[in-house]
Amino acid sequence: MEDILELYEKPYDPQEPVVCFDEKPVVLHAEVRPPRPAQPGCLAKRDSEYQRRGTANVFCAVEPKAGRHFTRPSPNRSAKEFAKAVEQIAKSHHGAQAIHLVVDNLNQLPCFGV
Repeated sequence: MEDILELYEKPYDPQEPVVCFDEKPVVLHAEVRPPRPAQPGCLAKRDSEYQRRGTANVFCAVEPKAGRHFTRPSPNRSAKEFAKAVEQIAKSHHGAQAIHLVVDNLNQLPCFGV
């Protein structure tokens, strides 16, 4: 934890960006009845009833000192999808010498040369 806090205290350096990375499961919903658009004198209406359409995942990366963030939706949070999201981070920092990627303990992290 001390190493992470020390990393956060460093001044911004585009050659060594600090990127925080996490994932969030989401539930997919579909409308049961079509929403009614607003009309003169009437507000738009949307029914609270919905049909569940499964789940998905959203990866999110934030580079707070640069004011950047990105999200990447995926059908699941598999190691393959995780690798695609990390690749997108790497491509967006193509001139960096090192990327400090702060990640929690995702149970499906791939092993990179360990």
